[in-house]
Amino acid sequence: MRFRNITLVIVSCIFATQVWARDYVSLAGSSTVFPFATIVAEKLGQNPAFKTPVVESGGSSVGKKGVCDGIGMQFIDIGNASSRMKPRELEYCDQNGVEVTEIKFGYDGIVLANSKKAPLLKISQADLGRALTAEVPDASGSKWIPNPYKKWSELNPEYPDIAIRVYGPPTTSGTRASFVELINQKSYCGRNEVAQALSIKRGDKKGKKCRAMRTDGAYIEAGEQDNLIVQKLNEDLTSFGIFGFSYLDQNSDTVQGSQLDGVIPTFEAIGDGEYKAARALYFYVKHAHVGVVPGIKEYMKEWTKHWGDDGILADAGMISLSMAERQKMMDRMKDLPALKKDDLN
Repeated sequence: MRFRNITLVIVSCIFATQVWARDYVSLAGSSTVFPFATIVAEKLGQNPAFKTPVVESGGSSVGKKGVCDGIGMQFIDIGNASSRMKPRELEYCDQNGVEVTEIKFGYDGIVLANSKKAPLLKISQADLGRALTAEVPDASGSKWIPNPYKKWSELNPEYPDIAIRVYGPPTTSGTRASFVELINQKSYCGRNEVAQALSIKRGDKKGKKCRAMRTDGAYIEAGEQDNLIVQKLNEDLTSFGIFGFSYLDQNSDTVQGSQLDGVIPTFEAIGDGEYKAARALYFYVKHAHVGVVPGIKEYMKEWTKHWGDDGILADAGMISLSMAERQKMMDRMKDLPALKKDDLN
């Protein structure tokens, strides 16, 4: 405790010498987390004792890297992410002398959606991965070849006889990272015997080869603005889009979520685990800024007021944690345990 107090004093002195010191909480990261973080920030801003935190988007990679970039007012205080920090990302924190606490605050489904004016797509997660991964095994199963499928019907005659065209997030996105892991890597390569055998043969036992998305026009990077993807779907009735469930919920009057492995994405199906394409949502708090930048502790506490099943975050499309998980995260907010590599294994 004495060492921590000395550290805070040193950091405070460093901050005090910076003429551009901040008096508000700064956050950046996941576009999926962005609307939830903004709601909490605005609620805190209603307290006259604190300025409204500034929340920026940019993708999960931006949030996780940004919080690890360094200590000082030019760096963000909290990084938002829709994919969990990886050991190599935590190593970057360590290199810069940054300690963070990981807070899981809810869940979100990953959906494949299209316009309600078009037929509902019913597809297996394995076929969806096979449609979008950059390379697939050839007919003999001896080598990888560029994905040859041009139409959904080429995967299965029961699928629509239209070109495969899917708008989705870039490589900086946690939604993209979660999608390629859950759909391409685990649902397709992880369940396909030929792909599994070829992966092992090529020294890729975990099937990471399948994480690469197509770049031939079947998959189109649409940036971090999920609302732009929704707009594309309404303009082109033959296209599909990948984004978080909250955006589907907010735009349910115009778009619909595809049925994956027989399950439609709903609050209930995601919450009880029936809908498998789902992931946890996080934010990462920088220790050195706590107690220096006003409002960080209060911002965390503000989350706990709204993350219940009947709270405003659920109204915005977030799936709530269980009561036990909420208590665990509240304890973390209080104790601020430093995230370690062993925690990520």
